[in-house]
Amino acid sequence: MSQREIKGYHAHIYYDPASREAAARVRAGLANFNVQIGSWHDEPVGPHPKSMYQALFANDEFARVVPWLMLNRQGLTVLVHPSTGDSYGDHLERSLWLGEVLKLREEVLRRG
Repeated sequence: MSQREIKGYHAHIYYDPASREAAARVRAGLANFNVQIGSWHDEPVGPHPKSMYQALFANDEFARVVPWLMLNRQGLTVLVHPSTGDSYGDHLERSLWLGEVLKLREEVLRRG
């Protein structure tokens, strides 16, 4: 089995209309870190079963960003996964969930 290289991480912050304000507070807090924050997706996109936005960050930010999310996720569900080029494995086999574990749409994920 070949060793995969983690090129960075993605955190997907899930919300719905009732929790969008909480998601905005989390988003504002994430702006204090060295992260690239993606667009709001008010409809499910890709493998994600509900509204979300993502934050991308480098390996050396993991130890700062993930503990902060653990303590400040405002009750929201967050998926954290590595970026190795294997989106199927990254989302489903090498992921970390904060809060409720959501069922992702596996059929849209690419094996790498």
